[in-house]
Amino acid sequence: MKSFALLFLVVICGVGGLGQKLKPKKRSNGEEINFRTKTKDVCTMSMSGDEETKLRIECKSQGTSYWCEFTGKPLVCRAFRNNPKIYWNQIAAELRKLPHACESTQVLKTTMCQKAPAEALMKQIAAGMEPEDLANQDQSVQKTSTSMRGAGKSSVKKMGKPPMLPLIKPTHHGQGSENETEAMKLAREHCWESLHGFCSYIIGIFTG
Repeated sequence: MKSFALLFLVVICGVGGLGQKLKPKKRSNGEEINFRTKTKDVCTMSMSGDEETKLRIECKSQGTSYWCEFTGKPLVCRAFRNNPKIYWNQIAAELRKLPHACESTQVLKTTMCQKAPAEALMKQIAAGMEPEDLANQDQSVQKTSTSMRGAGKSSVKKMGKPPMLPLIKPTHHGQGSENETEAMKLAREHCWESLHGFCSYIIGIFTG
């Protein structure tokens, strides 16, 4: 009886140890992996979800940023259940070989889950691109307007006040014309017709 009891305990312990080995390792949600692409884009991939896993990749590249999302059920793959960390590191390694982390990557494949069902594959469901930060654009617009204002002020300073035009004294046309008219009258009255011009000139000098 004692030998039978010992054999029973050994079997139970063996089954328990086997079950412990087959139990999938728990993967914490929100885990992140940082990497760089072939063109030095700085990227971060984060994982979330339980049965259906969601993978989001965000990258920054020369003033722009882009992102893409993948979904799949890698838990179907036995190798993933045994060591999910190696699975995600393999995906990051494949993404490092690409110039763009979200282009030409409709399906993410790993060597450790090649024989897994199709539902285990991570498939792209969305992607997008974002421009530069709008705040930086606003600052550039403000700097441009400020520089334009400064240029306007400097141009006004350079121009200065408009030059003063010389004052022209008005000529007394009325008095001269009166003298000339009076001289012409006297010349007509007292001089020959051929000498009207000369007489009016002389009379104008004396009467002026």
